[in-house]
Amino acid sequence: MFSLNRAQIIGNVTRDPELRYIPSGQGVTSFGVATNRRWRDKDGNNQEQTEFHDVVAWGKLAELLNQLIHKGNKIFIEGRLQTRQWEAQDGSKKQRTEIVAEDFVLLTPKGSASGDVSESGDEFPTKEEPKAKTEKPEKKKADEPASADKSASDDEINLDEIPF
Repeated sequence: MFSLNRAQIIGNVTRDPELRYIPSGQGVTSFGVATNRRWRDKDGNNQEQTEFHDVVAWGKLAELLNQLIHKGNKIFIEGRLQTRQWEAQDGSKKQRTEIVAEDFVLLTPKGSASGDVSESGDEFPTKEEPKAKTEKPEKKKADEPASADKSASDDEINLDEIPF
């Protein structure tokens, strides 16, 4: 029988990542992510609930996350759920459910210090930055058809124009 253990969240990093190395030399990074759920109750009042998630990453992904993310960044994390159990020094039994990260996408724009929202309150601002032009536009001759002004270079994807 098929089973699936998959977790996908988009939220804000709640604390700077902590990178440690286990005795074998493998890196492990842990950090927190907060997600918000908004809804209207039966009386029409806006409600909001915040969930806090513990995230753990191993190996090269741990080192990369430690370099790239900071408290306040907006991030997409994909991974699996894992529950650990241990006995504390006082003898009590402890348990923690974490997301073991397998992939991520940093959603905070480059150059932004944190995941601040825009003045309008939108999480994803729609204001576009002006793009630098590298080539002068060619002048179109009057007798050329309109479709002739599209060159092969217009079909190329510029990686600097991708918003994430």
